[in-house]
Amino acid sequence: MRDKVFYTVVGAGHGGKAMAAHLALMGFPVTLYNRTPENIAAIKARGGIDLESFEGGPRGFGRLANVTSDMAEALAEADIVMVVVPSTAHADIARTAAPHLRDGQIVVLNPGRTGGALEFVKVLRDCGCDADVTVAEAETLIYASRSEGPAQARIFGIKEAVPIAALPATRTRRVLEALAPAYPQFIDGISVLHTGLNNMGAIFHPALTILNAGRIESTGGDFQFYIEGVTPSVARVLEVLDRERVTVAAALGIRARTALEWLKMAYDATGADLYEAIHNQPGYYGIKAPPTLNHRYITEDVPASLVPIAALGERYGVSVRAMDSIIRLACIIHRTDYWRRGRTLERMGIEGMSVSELTRYVMEGILPG
Repeated sequence: MRDKVFYTVVGAGHGGKAMAAHLALMGFPVTLYNRTPENIAAIKARGGIDLESFEGGPRGFGRLANVTSDMAEALAEADIVMVVVPSTAHADIARTAAPHLRDGQIVVLNPGRTGGALEFVKVLRDCGCDADVTVAEAETLIYASRSEGPAQARIFGIKEAVPIAALPATRTRRVLEALAPAYPQFIDGISVLHTGLNNMGAIFHPALTILNAGRIESTGGDFQFYIEGVTPSVARVLEVLDRERVTVAAALGIRARTALEWLKMAYDATGADLYEAIHNQPGYYGIKAPPTLNHRYITEDVPASLVPIAALGERYGVSVRAMDSIIRLACIIHRTDYWRRGRTLERMGIEGMSVSELTRYVMEGILPG
C-alpha cells in the first residue's frame, strides 16, 4: 500500500500546467502528459513548472515526477487521472487511454461540460476497455489560471466549492474521499446530469459571441465582453436560452440553477433581470471579448455544451428553438455541422433511453436490457 496518491495530469494548457504544479507543491507525485512532445519540452528539461499565484496562494517550483507524451507511461503509476483538456478532446483521450487503464483508477474530467463522463465511458466501452475504472466530471474548472511561458503558470483564483459527480453516482463518495487531501473544495454534484445541465458556459458563451460577431471581427474583440456586449436585447436571448436549459433539466427530474441564481451564488450579483445582474457583477468589468470567432466559446461550447443539452430537449419533448438557432448560426459561421460533430445522444451512449432508464444509468450504472 503506497502512502501517497499518484496523480497524472492530462493536458499542458492553462489549467493543466497550473494543476500539475499545484499538486506537486502540495507534495504529490505528479506525471504530466501532453500528446505533443514539443509543448512540454521545456517542462521536461527543467523537471517542473514555475507557479505564480494570487496573494496567499500556492507559488514556487513544482517538481514533477515525470513528463511524457506516452499515454502508457503516463498511466502506469497513476491512481487519479486529472483530464484538463478542451472537452472536444475527451473522446480522443478516452480512446488513447483505453488500452492502458487498470482496475481502481479514477479519471476526473476538469470539467466535463455537458455529457463528458457519458461520452468518455461510452468510448471506453466501445474500445473494449474492461478495467474497473471510475470516471467522474467536475461542473467547472477549479482554477482561474493562465500559462505564462513554456514552463510557467499563474493561478488567479481557486474556487471554494466545485460540484463533482461520478458515473454512476454511487461512486461519487469514493471519488470525493480520494480527492479530499488535495481538493477539499470538491462537493457532491448528485449526478453527471446535474453537473452537465448546470453548465453556465453553454448559456453565456456561444450566444454572446455570435450576437457580437460583427463587433468582434471589426474590433478584434476590443470591447468589454460582458458589459458592452450584453445589451438588453442580447440579455433577453440569454434568458430564453437559460429557460430552455432549466426546462430540459426539469424534464429529467432535475432542478437546475437559473443564470440569475448562479450569478447570486458565484458572485453575489443580483438584478431584476439578467441584464441588470450581469452589469452588477464587478468582476465582469474589464474582461475583453474574444479576439476572433475561431474561439472555444464557439468551437468547444457549441458541440460539447449546447448540442447535448438541445439533443436532450428534443428527445424528451422540450422546445429548444433558441438553442437550435444559436447552433445553426455557429454552423453557418464556421462552415461546419456542429450537430453532427457534437455530443449527440448516440455519442453519449444514451439514445433511445427513457427518462427512468437514463436516471437509473447515471445513478446506478445499470444500462437498459
